[in-house]
Amino acid sequence: MVIFSWLNSQLLKMEWLYDFVEMLVESVFGLDMNERIGGSVHFFIYDVVKIFILLSFLIFTISYIQSFFPPERTRKILGKYKGISANILGALLGTVTPFCSCSSIPLFIGFTSAGLPIGVTFSFLISSPLVDLASVLLLASIFNWRIAIAYVIVGLILAVIGGSIISKAKLEKYVEPFVFNNNMMDTEQEELTRHDRILFAKDQVLDIINKVWLYILIGVGIGALIHNWIPESVISAILGQDKWYSVLLATLVGIPMYADIFGTLPIAEALVAKGVGIGTALAFMMAVTALSLPSLIMLKKVVKTKLLVIFTGIVTVGILIIGYTFNSFGYLFL
Repeated sequence: MVIFSWLNSQLLKMEWLYDFVEMLVESVFGLDMNERIGGSVHFFIYDVVKIFILLSFLIFTISYIQSFFPPERTRKILGKYKGISANILGALLGTVTPFCSCSSIPLFIGFTSAGLPIGVTFSFLISSPLVDLASVLLLASIFNWRIAIAYVIVGLILAVIGGSIISKAKLEKYVEPFVFNNNMMDTEQEELTRHDRILFAKDQVLDIINKVWLYILIGVGIGALIHNWIPESVISAILGQDKWYSVLLATLVGIPMYADIFGTLPIAEALVAKGVGIGTALAFMMAVTALSLPSLIMLKKVVKTKLLVIFTGIVTVGILIIGYTFNSFGYLFL
């Protein structure tokens, strides 16, 4: 237990980095950590460096594992299962694909064109941006393992239920016809060597970092602003746990945005530090990652309006239920 606590503090929370940045801010920059500017600089440098270190390591590891599951092999695995077991597997496979919601849509097209039920592909589409192994460890590094594990469980439940509802509703006719005629997954990928897998993992790290670095900087910048410049009384007046509308407002505010979960984590961290309910912060994260406006616009290109509305409604209701539940019982996780 002592060893686990040390590993959690030094490898995930990176307390050594926190102390180093504190020394840097006070001794090199000559700033006081107890003042707004010094606190903001420390928050920004520490969170940015920590997220990029963890993200690079985790994406490399996950991508190496993912290299064993190319789309065609994934489709074959999913094709062996039916009903809710297929939705569960689709949601679980989504967790090992470190894609944002927009990046997941081409795979959604490929899976659907290959003959998988749309409910299974929607389970994948929900879980892929919402829950992945990297986000679990980053959540644990910012909050704790209880919150990280609970987030994964509720995210997977939302993906399974959402996909199952769409399966039962028989909504295939609301998918654009060209999706079923797409042949992008007809060829089997050649078996990769260990060297190939390492190169693939390195390329994935560079590709994903290139896609998310700006959102991380913006997210950490907003987090530093909230953490050090906006009074707790103002945050509580708008998003306090006693406000019945806090989860709804956080969800609605998150939908128009587009960011990876790694860019929303620092914002959630700062909000919780200011007294915002953990459910409100998680609802904001989920709305940004699973229901971002750009991803909905892309999804509209491949599904008709009725299916898009049903999908959005299911995920929104699920996020609201999760948010209010966490706010009611969040003390169990802190």
